Amino acid sequence: MIRIRVLQIAIVVAIAVVVASTAHKTLGVEKAPGVESADWIYLDNGTFRLGVIKSAGAGIGYLSRSGSKRNLLNHYDRGRLIQQSFYGDADDSKWVDKPWCLNPVQGGDYKGAIPQLLETKVEDARLYSKSIPLHWATGEKLVDFELEQWIELKRDLVHVRFRMSYKGKESHAPRHQEIPAVFFDPSLSNLVLYQGKSPWTGGPLANKHPGQKNEYFDIPEHWAAFVNEEGEGVGVCVPSARQITCYRFRGGADSDCSYLAPITTFGFRPDLTFEYDAYFSIGKVEEMRAQFEVLVKAARSKQKSEQKAAGQPSASLQSKSK
Repeated sequence: MIRIRVLQIAIVVAIAVVVASTAHKTLGVEKAPGVESADWIYLDNGTFRLGVIKSAGAGIGYLSRSGSKRNLLNHYDRGRLIQQSFYGDADDSKWVDKPWCLNPVQGGDYKGAIPQLLETKVEDARLYSKSIPLHWATGEKLVDFELEQWIELKRDLVHVRFRMSYKGKESHAPRHQEIPAVFFDPSLSNLVLYQGKSPWTGGPLANKHPGQKNEYFDIPEHWAAFVNEEGEGVGVCVPSARQITCYRFRGGADSDCSYLAPITTFGFRPDLTFEYDAYFSIGKVEEMRAQFEVLVKAARSKQKSEQKAAGQPSASLQSKSK
């Protein structure tokens, strides 16, 4: 298989954007299990506490400071997780009454069907999982896809490496893809990000209050955060992402949430393997920004060294597909 850069795939082609945030505005039929359920696996390294739901393909539904009982994520249904979710061509499926598309989702379908969890390995503050996703709209087991994730709790950050393998024979048009979908507790209502033209120079940050429709923002520093009124919350950094989509959902009770997803663009094609790194932090905005600066610069330096060793021209840091 030939390794290529994802953002070199026909991005200039005019495409109909399909993003999972739209999918999750209408809630799933069945709620995800409560945090005390035996369905959860928890990791705790003394800094972070993170939980995955076994019956949701080991999707991440819990994140807090170690010792805290306040979950900073929303896990109302099997769509409301930190998880892999991808989009292909329209396939005559319907999500409730909405025409939908091929949509493998790590956590399951909107009716609460359970995907197949093939493997989990837990060691100290690390967790590996492998699963076969379901079609969000139909509940079909999508055996052409395999989803893997490696979670590691570090001292200052949570590092998750995601991988999607597609073994199908059909090629699909490029779509916006979430890398990954992230749903926050609704108390984290203020979106913070850098929008200037000189990243990592200490320039002022922008504060946004998204509405219920998808909004799109460039992220020159490759991160964004949802925080509370005191400026504390959860930050998400994906060094390969240059844009996010986001919204705030207000459906009442436990269904309220804040959402963002770093995005990239590609289409399924035979023998595709797509992988990327995502980092999460909890704290004040400037503290998280400083942590993300270190890891983004380190990732960029590593990529340049690898390109130089391989005799390739220098390029912006991007996710990889094979």
